[in-house]
Amino acid sequence: MKLLLINIILFTNIFAIEYGELFFQGNCITCHNIHEKKSAPSISEIRENYIRAFPKEEDFVNYLATWVLKPSKKMSIMQHSIDEFELMPELAYDEYTLKEIAKYIYKTDFSKLP
Repeated sequence: MKLLLINIILFTNIFAIEYGELFFQGNCITCHNIHEKKSAPSISEIRENYIRAFPKEEDFVNYLATWVLKPSKKMSIMQHSIDEFELMPELAYDEYTLKEIAKYIYKTDFSKLP
């Protein structure tokens, strides 16, 4: 029984760690290239701007997830990107998923990725 409980806890933690990356790679990367601006700002640029504005992980995650849940030009910290690419459309993601993606973005140093 203890072994089963330990496996469940380990599996749950591994899944939680990979959940944000899985959703980012499967969805966000479509518009937000890692280094290049294409149809939207690069994720490197987004992370850099949000880290500067919200250095604490909790603040970063909450603001980014809330903004993506209901994009607003008024609440954007990247006005120049809205001028360049227009406002990001509302997506059909729940707040939990967006927070997991935001945690992944916060923790990932994209400058070290190809």
